[in-house]
Amino acid sequence: MTAASSQRHAGRLRRHRRVRKKITGTAERPRLAVYRSNKHITVQVTNDPDGRTIASASTVEAEQRKQGSGATVDAAKRIGALVAQRAKDKGVSKVVFDRNGYLYHGRIKA
Repeated sequence: MTAASSQRHAGRLRRHRRVRKKITGTAERPRLAVYRSNKHITVQVTNDPDGRTIASASTVEAEQRKQGSGATVDAAKRIGALVAQRAKDKGVSKVVFDRNGYLYHGRIKA
């Protein structure tokens, strides 16, 4: 890791800790956490008191890989719609959004 990327990563982790101090998911309103890498995006809905993942979706899944690159805004929209459908199937209608220290634009916003 170069010095610049190390500083960026450290800054994201600082923002992540600051956001997570304020945000926790409950059974009624679980936490929707987003992870973004350079090639993929992963989203999961988590019930924090139980420590259980209710629903998740990722561009790493076989069906999503067939639809093209996982590093685009369109891929983020697809994953968002997919995790929303899976969460609704489990009875979740409201969530708390955890941007995981990423700035709220681009793939995170989508």
